[in-house]
Amino acid sequence: MRGLQGMGGVSALDVAESLRAALAHQGIAADINGDHDLAVVSIWAGLAVWCNADRFWWSVGWNPATRRPVYAYQSAVELERAALRVIHRYFDLRRQSGPPGSDSPQVDHGPR
Repeated sequence: MRGLQGMGGVSALDVAESLRAALAHQGIAADINGDHDLAVVSIWAGLAVWCNADRFWWSVGWNPATRRPVYAYQSAVELERAALRVIHRYFDLRRQSGPPGSDSPQVDHGPR
């Protein structure tokens, strides 16, 4: 993986593609949607990473006291660090959600 330092004119799609490629290198499939200014990398149920030209951000849980999601973020120039953090979140969600097709997820994603 390489960072995005020194890449002038980087778009949100460029940043999203760099993360998608880093995840693919680790065997994790993801889809990208968006445009030049804002993109999202869809990875797993409950894990979508939003990107602009400067940073990545994603939900890491739910705060029941404030009834709001809690977000993590990472600078786009720190691609390796962002990818590692997203990978850790991915595996946490997979462990919590049970086997594919399970009707009883163990994760509270907030109000329904």
